[in-house]
Amino acid sequence: MNEPDTARIYLSPPHVGPADRRRLIAALDSNWVAPLGPEVDGFEQDMASCSGRQHAAATNSGTAALHLALRLVGVGAGDDVLMPSLTFVATANVAVYLGARPVFVDVDPSTWTIDPELVTSELAARAAEGRLPGAVLAVDLYGQCADYDRLTAICAEYDVPLVIDAAESLGATYRGRPAGSAGVLAAFSFNGNKIITTSGGGMLVGDDENQISRARQLAAQARMPAAHYEHVELGYNYRLSNLLAALGRGQLEVLADRVASRRSINAEYRARLDDVPGLSFMPIAGYGEPSHWLTVVQLDPNHARCTPEDLRLRLEAANVEARPGWKPLHLQPLFAGAPIRGGAISEQIFDRALCLPSGSAMTPEQMDKVITLARDVLV
Repeated sequence: MNEPDTARIYLSPPHVGPADRRRLIAALDSNWVAPLGPEVDGFEQDMASCSGRQHAAATNSGTAALHLALRLVGVGAGDDVLMPSLTFVATANVAVYLGARPVFVDVDPSTWTIDPELVTSELAARAAEGRLPGAVLAVDLYGQCADYDRLTAICAEYDVPLVIDAAESLGATYRGRPAGSAGVLAAFSFNGNKIITTSGGGMLVGDDENQISRARQLAAQARMPAAHYEHVELGYNYRLSNLLAALGRGQLEVLADRVASRRSINAEYRARLDDVPGLSFMPIAGYGEPSHWLTVVQLDPNHARCTPEDLRLRLEAANVEARPGWKPLHLQPLFAGAPIRGGAISEQIFDRALCLPSGSAMTPEQMDKVITLARDVLV
């Protein structure tokens, strides 16, 4: 078995402890190991409460949750789905799974999330032509919520469903409300690099009980309530294991500590790199408090002493993992030719951004190492 490299400083590694082990062992001893059971039920209730929603359905990935969300709001073949270009590819992939087409929209430079003004312009133009999209899919980026209230109002005006991709924002707030509390439906991820993890897993949350019940059915191969196996529509194998749900419940109990740690790490980076020429940080929106899932810096080519790639390679040479920011989806070969409104802001962020190690278990010694290496290159 390959053991983790304890000397390497990872970007955002899992953070688990003895309590998680005890929960997993207890679930294993109960013999509830199938993709259902009391831990799944409990995890769904816990996440509904945590996200300020009435109901939740546990899935085996955040992508699965987002796929179900789009299907449940009626997105299908031939539809368009508006979404930011600056995001992970799964956001667009789920639209394609349904035969829909991603339509990319640039981000607001003050938040790095989908620009409400551009969404308004796009919807107005489409309404005039009688071709409104099947949904608007907003993304909470790097732990910062999109502008929920403005997007909700815009989508309501045109009667277009709003779905929130909250994969990166668990623990963040928007005007005092929790991440994932907006939209018809919202999806979370518990991948191994997220603030809390179930190894692999996700959660769909919403306020319509019938909608969430249908999500659970679709996630269980759309099996009908019959003693035999009866199927009348296409379903998926998307439910979460009871064992992984047990891990998730343990992780959720320490969410506040995990978020506090990431915020502290972000504050330390800001305090100790603030004087570096040409370096700036991802802006913090005035409407909420990010979880700072990842700390992201930008290097202005007109003032910084090196490029983001130079810094990444210097860190890598010292066994420190850092990664570029998300490559805009309108620049990905997979989506060549897809519609894009704007795009210059997303492209500039990609050219200048680098994600620094941000794991909640990061030690002061590791923090010192990363900052010292960065300053050696940048100052």
